[in-house]
Amino acid sequence: MGNYRLLQAARCEVLDCPPVWVMRQAGRYMKVYRDLRQKYPSFRERSENPELAVEISLQPFHAFKPDGVIMFSDILTPLPGIGIPFDIVESKGPVFEYPVRTQVQVEALTPLDPEASLSFVREILGTLRQEVGVQATVLGFVGAPWTLATYAIEGKSSKDYSIIKSMAFSEPKILHQFLEKLADAIAVYVRYQIDSGAQVVQMFDS
Repeated sequence: MGNYRLLQAARCEVLDCPPVWVMRQAGRYMKVYRDLRQKYPSFRERSENPELAVEISLQPFHAFKPDGVIMFSDILTPLPGIGIPFDIVESKGPVFEYPVRTQVQVEALTPLDPEASLSFVREILGTLRQEVGVQATVLGFVGAPWTLATYAIEGKSSKDYSIIKSMAFSEPKILHQFLEKLADAIAVYVRYQIDSGAQVVQMFDS
């Protein structure tokens, strides 16, 4: 018999016990992940290389057999596909060389074509479904428009979000246009994850 607790919970069905899954994937707490991180120090390489991402996604599953297996990825993953490059620096987090702050930059953004820029996501999710079978639910995830906008506009992680808050008052038209483009991209990305094998998709919002 398969393990469908997380799917049942998503459907608001009565369960024998609440589903449990690990939000931070392997994270910092598993030695096997830390060893792999030493060998592959680039977060984007770990999350965008299907073989590595699948291995990391399955580490906590093999260790604990939770009810859900989350694709190893990042909420910012789709941004390069619309024209916003970034990098993730160990111990510093996301870094954007060209923060999005002008009308010209927003107008230059392109619609997301996930098969062209995110085909590794399809491979990761498809492989996870095969590996997990009916033993757990496979989860994908995305960031909400405001959350992605804070990183892209601030240019890095922020505690006070001063730049995007200022833009909300000084350049509301630019910000709204940017948020609309992000919302369109996220909608496409959510559907792509589902079509690729995700059974549940979480949305993270700041």
